[in-house]
Amino acid sequence: MSKPERIPLVYPCGDAPDAGQVREVAPGVLWLRMPLPLSLDHINLWAVEDGDGWAIFDTGMCTADTRDTWRALVAADGPLGGRRLTRIFATHMHPDHIGMAGWLTRKFSCELWMTRGEYMTCRVLVADTGREAPAEGIRFYRRAGWDNEAMETYCARFGGYGKHISPLPQSYRRLQGGQVLRIGAHDWQVVIGSGHSPEHACFYCAELNLLISGDQVLPRISPNVSVFPTEPHADPMGEWLESLAKLKRELPDDVLVLPAHNDPFEGLHARLDRLDSGHRRSFERLLQSLSEAPKRVVDVFGALFARPIDAELLPLATGEALANLNYLVQRGAVSVSEDAEGVAWYRAT
Repeated sequence: MSKPERIPLVYPCGDAPDAGQVREVAPGVLWLRMPLPLSLDHINLWAVEDGDGWAIFDTGMCTADTRDTWRALVAADGPLGGRRLTRIFATHMHPDHIGMAGWLTRKFSCELWMTRGEYMTCRVLVADTGREAPAEGIRFYRRAGWDNEAMETYCARFGGYGKHISPLPQSYRRLQGGQVLRIGAHDWQVVIGSGHSPEHACFYCAELNLLISGDQVLPRISPNVSVFPTEPHADPMGEWLESLAKLKRELPDDVLVLPAHNDPFEGLHARLDRLDSGHRRSFERLLQSLSEAPKRVVDVFGALFARPIDAELLPLATGEALANLNYLVQRGAVSVSEDAEGVAWYRAT
């Protein structure tokens, strides 16, 4: 949601591969790119040589275009050399990352590897498909200051999460922080982050000096960090900022970062510092805005986001604004009260 950052990162891997093609970024490590039907129009996937096949990191969204791209990649004469997929690793549970996991695991009789928090959250959200919007969700967005038109759109679209996810396998292999996986000729360590999603897995190979970062660290955009109706008082922003500090402590600055969006880059510590400082500047702007007059969630978008917030962006903007507000409320910098209509008003303390 934040404005693209301009910092001196290095992009050593050249142009991204076209959909259905691959580019080698390290020995036995391939860069794949899948289309997305969104304003962010792509996701990067990674294939790591694993014995007689390929371990795949993230899968793309379940769409006809993605299925066609996968068919081209795994064809006998395709860019993956007709070799099987051995394992599917999902960094986290968002549809562009997990959407094709069920289809791929069934097609290749291989296992899905995820953290427990991501797999279970995904199962819960998929189960909402076809349900009516719950009263708790309606109260949550009314409390944020949504008008009747926005509420009607929310109710009409509720349960849409599962529409771009192939039915998940009913079992999985659990990933945990610090776990070391042998994939082909190299060891990969699982590094857990949170805030963008509940228990996001990154994968670090010291021998190759590579980090598959998923959405936890991106070079040109800031990952969305949101509060949702299921946990309205959560502090994902605090968790995310702690995760940035953890990554800086545990990973070298010269690692080649393989992100889910944009291009592979070097300069991890500078990027982590910029993400941290950018959000702390957002706190300052938000506090200044709240010192002028009490405001609802929908009133603070201008202090946080560079672009106008339209109907498509409203849920993401609301969730991220609440993540900033909850962070400040829980640290005593902001107070909140509700009016007779159940709408929350925030003011600097």
